[in-house]
Amino acid sequence: MNIEVFQDRDEVAQRAAAFLVASARRAVAERKRFTVAVSGGQTPWLMLRVLGRKDAPWDGFHILQVDERVVPAGDPGRNLTHLRESLRSGALLEPERIHAMPVEEEDLEAAASRYSRTLEELAGTPPVLDLVHLGMGPDGHTASLVPEDPVLEVTGDEVGLTGVYQGHRRMTLTYPILNRARQILWLITGESKADMLLRLRDGDRSIPAGRVNREHAVVFADRAAAVKLK
Repeated sequence: MNIEVFQDRDEVAQRAAAFLVASARRAVAERKRFTVAVSGGQTPWLMLRVLGRKDAPWDGFHILQVDERVVPAGDPGRNLTHLRESLRSGALLEPERIHAMPVEEEDLEAAASRYSRTLEELAGTPPVLDLVHLGMGPDGHTASLVPEDPVLEVTGDEVGLTGVYQGHRRMTLTYPILNRARQILWLITGESKADMLLRLRDGDRSIPAGRVNREHAVVFADRAAAVKLK
């Protein structure tokens, strides 16, 4: 795992957008498409706004979701709402290239299976994503892999469902598909993440984030989050 520290959240977002463009160009050159799964959060939305203004191989992009709250369409709690708004300036990205988690379905188990099939159609069987962007909460969760939830132990499915966490159930990618990704890009900002970034760096598997494959991972952090790193 490589950790790069930048001045503030804005610089993290700028550098992350450039990283995505470079990764996309490599993937499109090698495989004709770029499959990237993105998480929610303030810094990622900044990253996506910057990305949308860049000269990128948009005709090869396929953007998937790492996780999503089970709430109605258009709800401000939906990651999808912010994802679409953030990429609005990227006019060359066709709407059908954003693959939304189907959390509005009544049968969530069937919906999760359907999203797994979407992943296979885009990234093979088993699916191997080109890049997964992850964040981390102050409790060490990543995606919607939250402490003590049974979803942490899912090994046979690419997509899982959580119990209620911070008021909502979630749909989330699981460890098997995260750990097969060609690249993991962590964006970690803010002083509240300082303790957990230290534990992530040290490979602490007692936190959910610590169980994600470190081999092809890079962390972009701001100075506030990295304050306890030596």
